[in-house]
Amino acid sequence: MPQLRLALNQIDSTVGDLAGNSESVVRWTRHAAGQGAHLVAFPEMVLTGYPVEDLALRSSFVEASRQALRALAVRLDDEGFGELPVLVGYLDRSEHAAVRYGQPAGSPRNAAAVLHRGRIALSFAKHHLPNYGVFDEFRYFVPGDSMPVVRVRGVDVALAICEDLWQDGGRVPAARSAGAGLLLSVNASPYERDKDDTRLELVRRRAREAGCTTAYLAMTGGQDELVFDGDSIVVGVDGEVIARAPQFSEGSVIVDLELPAAAGVPPSGVVDDGLRIDHAVLSEEPLAPYAPEFTGGHADRLDDDEELYSALVVGLRAYAAKNGFGTVLVGLSGGIDSALVAAIACDALGAENVYGVSMPSKYSSDHSREDAAELARRTGLSFRTVPIEPMFDAYMGSLGLTGLAEENLQSRLRGTLLMAISNQEGQIVLAPGNKSELAVGYSTLYGDSVGAYGPIKDVYKTSVLRLAKWRNRAAGERGRIPPIPESSITKPPSAELRPDQVDTDSLPDYEVLDRILELYVDRDQGRDAIVAAGFDAELVTRTLRMVDAAEYKRRQYPPGTKISPKGFGKDRRLPVTNRWRESD
Repeated sequence: MPQLRLALNQIDSTVGDLAGNSESVVRWTRHAAGQGAHLVAFPEMVLTGYPVEDLALRSSFVEASRQALRALAVRLDDEGFGELPVLVGYLDRSEHAAVRYGQPAGSPRNAAAVLHRGRIALSFAKHHLPNYGVFDEFRYFVPGDSMPVVRVRGVDVALAICEDLWQDGGRVPAARSAGAGLLLSVNASPYERDKDDTRLELVRRRAREAGCTTAYLAMTGGQDELVFDGDSIVVGVDGEVIARAPQFSEGSVIVDLELPAAAGVPPSGVVDDGLRIDHAVLSEEPLAPYAPEFTGGHADRLDDDEELYSALVVGLRAYAAKNGFGTVLVGLSGGIDSALVAAIACDALGAENVYGVSMPSKYSSDHSREDAAELARRTGLSFRTVPIEPMFDAYMGSLGLTGLAEENLQSRLRGTLLMAISNQEGQIVLAPGNKSELAVGYSTLYGDSVGAYGPIKDVYKTSVLRLAKWRNRAAGERGRIPPIPESSITKPPSAELRPDQVDTDSLPDYEVLDRILELYVDRDQGRDAIVAAGFDAELVTRTLRMVDAAEYKRRQYPPGTKISPKGFGKDRRLPVTNRWRESD
């Protein structure tokens, strides 16, 4: 059987940075060539970054992407890589689509191209366009209608883009009909909890359906709320894993494969789902037999908590780096949320780039002040204390506030302080709110919701506690100081805005609350279904009313790393003005 050395470059890219992304493609192609690769691949829309959102509707950006692709093909050839086929994702447009109502302006395409000998040897567009969760690809793209196949060293390689594997039909059965020896899919599939297991089973199933070895190349890094976890996979026709890449790490998976020889006559015609075979011969003759050097391997899997924590670190690191923010500012209350945010920030950016501020009021307990200072000592972040009591007294003397207004004033004074320091010193503020609080509106607008990014915005309170324990345990196992004071983990959660206040004065126990919220927010279950699952009817009604009433607050919260199937923001889009209630 013919042999082929495949290089899957699992890398990060930045939306809009055509020059920088092109440079990354050249650099990683150089690496793959040095390893003797015969076919090199890069992730979905690597040239433009992903997702480009409404940039796809700008003809100037589409044309810039097309020009960058052509220039990249020439540069690869000039640098001596012209004989090495390189598969690159980019933004294209349809040359033939007629303008019609409901079609994206300019007929953009989520496309990929094989670059060879200084030119575009073959290009194609994504066939299945996802339109769920964070995806709006019907808004942005027109679908492809071809089954692209390239012949490389005597092997026919079928090509696909992301959703083409996730949806039944289309290019997977078409690859079998075309007689492909390898199915190669390039992807920019965002991270979600437990998605790695789903992804593995998907690739195994598709390999069996396609009747050939299947390679799934994934993106890594972050873009706004999204995190990409890598985890590229190569499986044999029997579904057995040949190679699997690390999670949350850039790198090149290089593997030697033995694949069926291509048919003497190139495939042609129309196959499954009406796809027209588009076949290009790059190199007809198989390689002379060689001793395989890269036989695959399985990178260690992260356990669930380490995986989730890694996603939060990568999300914050990418957001800061790609937007030019070198330092961050965190209000340290001594509580678990700000402690976890600070730990994530130190791991993402380095403690020397993290600044913490304790802003005690007359209601702040001594242990909370001590815990904030102890966190700073353990992590090495920069720390200062700015009491808010003088400012609070001045406001109270002028306004005479009481009750909730008095409580929220403290939070808003802290928000004002953080933004003042941010303006003066240049750090961006990190908002410490968790998903449980955001769900039920247990936060203060222009107070604890102040910030440029919310690292734990999509993490329920029970998971916050679990991640804090994991981070401390991981530090201990490595012989390092656990970053989070134990008392921040064990003490009852409290906003400390009035004497002896605890969260359970206003909210159900988090263990119960989070289970209700997961059913309502993440799974879209109604009141009756949640009650039928065993929860108290009155408690469910009250919780759902809090969630519905807080939509206007959530709309004003900063972006934050998405780690669940339905994060607040693009995943979950509900009207602010809305009189429908599950309890009515």
